[in-house]
Amino acid sequence: MSMQLNRQLPLPNDLKAQYPISPELLARKALRDREIREVFEGRSDKFIVIVGPCSADSQDALLEYVHRLAEVNEAVKDRLLIIPRVYTNKPRTTGQGYKGMLHQPSPDKAPDLLEGIIAIRRMHIRVMEETGLTAADEMLYPENRSYLDDVLSYEAVGARSVENQQHRLTASGMDIPVGMKNPTSGDLSVMLNSIQAAQSAHNFLYRGWDAETSGNPLAHAILRGGVDKYGTCVPNYHFEDLMRLYELYGERDLQNPGVIVDVNHSNSNKKYKEQIRIVSEVLHSRGHSPELRGLVKGVMIESYLEEGCQPIEGERTYGKSITDPCLGWGDTRNLIFSIAEKA
Repeated sequence: MSMQLNRQLPLPNDLKAQYPISPELLARKALRDREIREVFEGRSDKFIVIVGPCSADSQDALLEYVHRLAEVNEAVKDRLLIIPRVYTNKPRTTGQGYKGMLHQPSPDKAPDLLEGIIAIRRMHIRVMEETGLTAADEMLYPENRSYLDDVLSYEAVGARSVENQQHRLTASGMDIPVGMKNPTSGDLSVMLNSIQAAQSAHNFLYRGWDAETSGNPLAHAILRGGVDKYGTCVPNYHFEDLMRLYELYGERDLQNPGVIVDVNHSNSNKKYKEQIRIVSEVLHSRGHSPELRGLVKGVMIESYLEEGCQPIEGERTYGKSITDPCLGWGDTRNLIFSIAEKA
């Protein structure tokens, strides 16, 4: 086999014992989880804003960003539920490029998966300790989520993973909301099939165990736009798209119908400034229709300290994305306050 096994990594329970979270943090997370759950169950009218950098490439910059986010959260917490994006795994379309902090705790150094799993766990804990917020991450590797399953309040399954059986079955055993993105093709039936699978009970192989799950009633949709056969971005955040999803939900016996609208990626054609306009349109659609007011639970925004993006090579600007382009902090702050007024 053309595979070399470098070293065995610690089991999740061993890493958790080495880097534990305190009873106080567990209680804080339980409160946050309940607040978020109530939104998806329709028992709270707060609007969710999942916001942060495309990838958490620097602990210092990420923590400064979330500290700023926590200050804004204090001003809008009666209307919004802010969940910081602390994305530590970065999917790559061709398999090339920076794959996130899990792989490279320092983007300038060679991959180190042992240091990576330590770094991402410590960073999520620091976010909780220092800001009081609990975060979202992407479930890129289903078996690796066990290193973080006690600290996350939200997880997303990406457009390239949503058809994968292991992602769907793992999501069925989670006790927090998991968002299933539509695939890059834009096919909504694939996304809804994934939600149905995640809401169902399963028996399967997980980390060498015979595992059984009871289903996750908080599995829901994320609309992120798609790409047609010519490579052209096709957005799916418009009023008609949202109403179509509402109708498709009505055709299935799914619990807690809901959607988060990802306003970047193929919805914005990665024109990051468009996120501001798209959020405004989503809120307008939501305000225009009682059905959409119940369906649209929030938005997902890519944002960092500095706007745009930069190459990973050479001298870099602190707090600027090295993957997808993001809104800068000034626009982000203004946008969050605008959402709080309109949602």
